[in-house]
Amino acid sequence: MTIAENYHQILQNVRKCAIDAGRDPESVKLIAVSKRHPIESVREAVEAGALELGESRIQEATDKVRFFPEPVNWHFIGTLQKNKIKYIIDVFHLIHSVDSFELAEALDKHARRNNTVFNILMQVNISREEAKHGFTVENAIEAAKQISEIPHVNLHGIMGMAPYFEDVEGTRPYFQELKSISDKINQAGIIAPEISMGMSGDYEIAIQEGSTMVRVGTAIFGQRAY
Repeated sequence: MTIAENYHQILQNVRKCAIDAGRDPESVKLIAVSKRHPIESVREAVEAGALELGESRIQEATDKVRFFPEPVNWHFIGTLQKNKIKYIIDVFHLIHSVDSFELAEALDKHARRNNTVFNILMQVNISREEAKHGFTVENAIEAAKQISEIPHVNLHGIMGMAPYFEDVEGTRPYFQELKSISDKINQAGIIAPEISMGMSGDYEIAIQEGSTMVRVGTAIFGQRAY
């Protein structure tokens, strides 16, 4: 199948999953993760209607962005180092991976200098794996309160990744936990409804458990070249 065919198939399945879960099919955004794929592949996806694209490396993303102006929205989904923030001013529509209060403060500093605002998600380490980044489950709600008070950072929601399981059903309790954290954040008076969870192998369960953004790369573009 072509990239365009893959994209439309995944999009239809995303909408079906939402409907089957009793949700509005427009309540789930499909982010086509184009990292490590060439411009030609990205162009095929965009021409098929993919207007939300995800990248995890700053240099690669900035090289691609100039080829695809608005209405394409770019999402940064990789680990963001504070010394790289200056390169992403006005590049990304949403940063999914803010994993510390210090990073949020650094984003605020750069945004203030450049008279802009960063739209972000808090990354929560729901897998509790040491190799994964993010706020702990235990301090996520308090961290959200603190970040929501930073003036040049708009907190839109949270992001998390479940561990890998041979049986994808194993991801369900992790997605349920992230949804619970999201609910508690919003109940605390912080309007941050987005939940970015679910990738190529587990996005269907993520949608069933409340995801509003799924990050799908391999199922659309095929295997990446490393």
